[in-house]
Amino acid sequence: MQLGFVSAILPDLSLEDVLQFAAETGYDCVEVMCWPRGKAERRYAGVTHIDVTDFSESDADRIRQLCESTGVSISALGYYPNALSPDEDEAATAVDHIAKVIYAAGLLGINRATSFVGRDWTRSVDDNWPRFLDTWKPLIELADQQGVRVGIENCPMLFTADEWPGGKNLAISPAIWRRMFEDIPSLAFGLNYDPSHLIWMQMDEIAPLREFADRLVHVHAKDVRIDHERLNDVGILAHPNEYHTPKLPGLGDVDWGKYFSVLTDVGYDGPVCVEVEDRAYEGSLEARKASLRQSATFLRNFIPRHGA
Repeated sequence: MQLGFVSAILPDLSLEDVLQFAAETGYDCVEVMCWPRGKAERRYAGVTHIDVTDFSESDADRIRQLCESTGVSISALGYYPNALSPDEDEAATAVDHIAKVIYAAGLLGINRATSFVGRDWTRSVDDNWPRFLDTWKPLIELADQQGVRVGIENCPMLFTADEWPGGKNLAISPAIWRRMFEDIPSLAFGLNYDPSHLIWMQMDEIAPLREFADRLVHVHAKDVRIDHERLNDVGILAHPNEYHTPKLPGLGDVDWGKYFSVLTDVGYDGPVCVEVEDRAYEGSLEARKASLRQSATFLRNFIPRHGA
């Protein structure tokens, strides 16, 4: 496995600076954010370390040279919009840009792109399903053609009032993943697996790794702490931000020993990328860098450095 981090936590640095920091901190790779340029409406969105809008072979050459000079690879190109938004313009923009991310990943030879499936949060899973198929079958066909695997993160995007009641991402549970992969069987369609999201939904974060081993395109390392006293007060139907807190790896409720034990059992040998969403480390650029140093120190217990 290769240890990496998600570049969204370093929006103020250039791609070259991000890769250099990764090298200095002992990371092997970076999941690079590729949002369209412009203002973001939510935390961690809108970060553009690679602009894929008019991506060319010369752009790919420049980035490959940066990776070679720093010794840090790109684990995937990431972009996490709502491709099934009820706002047709928003959805169309998302789908168009996802296609550009897939194309750029193929041109770079990275062969991984990461995203959300999306969802109309005011409608049921079944009512979203026809649109999901109409949207994602062509995108996965494109990925197949480009030799790219698309890893869908399992974040429900259901934390605040504007995402209630259904959340803005369909791909939240083993039951839904099973159905997705039955309807779109291509192995170009898989998961960017984040264990923390299952924990706050009171699910086993380890067991699905076995069933979906062949669909693990990319995995995240993010922890979460459940405030059970608060949960007992507000209940599971409260907005999740009322009783759960994203944390750095090792500071929450994920069983990291079992997580890596099963990843190795099932033969996963791809990237494991730290996703920092811990507000305790967001006060400054130096604090955010410190969060990545701390995460690397912890996770190197499970992912030895190459040649070590």
